[in-house]
Amino acid sequence: MLSIKNLHVSIEGKKILQGINLEVTTGETHVIMGPNGSGKSTLASVIAGKKEYNVTKGNIFFMNKNLKNLSPEERAHLGIFLSFQHPVEIPGISVINFIKTAINESRKAKGMNKISAKEILIKSKEKSSLLKIEKDFFYRSLNEGFSGGEKKRNEIFQMSMLDPLLSILDEVDSGLDIDALRIVAKGINSLKNDKNSILIITHYKRMLDYLFSDYILHILYDGKIVQSGNKELAEKLEKEGYDWIKKK
Repeated sequence: MLSIKNLHVSIEGKKILQGINLEVTTGETHVIMGPNGSGKSTLASVIAGKKEYNVTKGNIFFMNKNLKNLSPEERAHLGIFLSFQHPVEIPGISVINFIKTAINESRKAKGMNKISAKEILIKSKEKSSLLKIEKDFFYRSLNEGFSGGEKKRNEIFQMSMLDPLLSILDEVDSGLDIDALRIVAKGINSLKNDKNSILIITHYKRMLDYLFSDYILHILYDGKIVQSGNKELAEKLEKEGYDWIKKK
């Protein structure tokens, strides 16, 4: 599904990613962990197509299509979803209207008919119950006045409504208390199937404890993936931090 080959990325002349190679197959869950400044959020942003980053070398393929010259919108229409670390507030645009527009733009790009407001509402009610989202939530301005937990739940709600092939969750656990973390994790678990893939970026193992155990973990350090493993590697990071990597 996703194939990253020798990816080098810089911003304002500063090298951030220095030769990333990553293969994500349909149905897999991959997790990226690493210290601050290692390039985790940069990788997420570059896959999604953020323009401020300069790809100096390498390629990103999604469903065998080179993403090099595709806009963020075109990548989204292909089935790539990015959950933002710091979701933006958009006053005057309700959650339900935002998601309706996003869904219909995606359908239009695929040559499909628009989905009706009634169908959107029915689907919204089905998805929102998993995330314990109340009905009046749909009519609030997007992220305006939302708590940290509400913003993160809204990101997962959007993910569930758009039903992407690849979901990139950038620190979706940031700022969540235990109850909110469980709700968000439950929502993510409910969306996982053998036709999609998830790439989770996190600092902490606690998020992973609520998710499926069959994930593949990669450690990103100084712009490179220095080690890959499974649940046991996550436990080692929890106990020892990243100091042991520096000594290698």
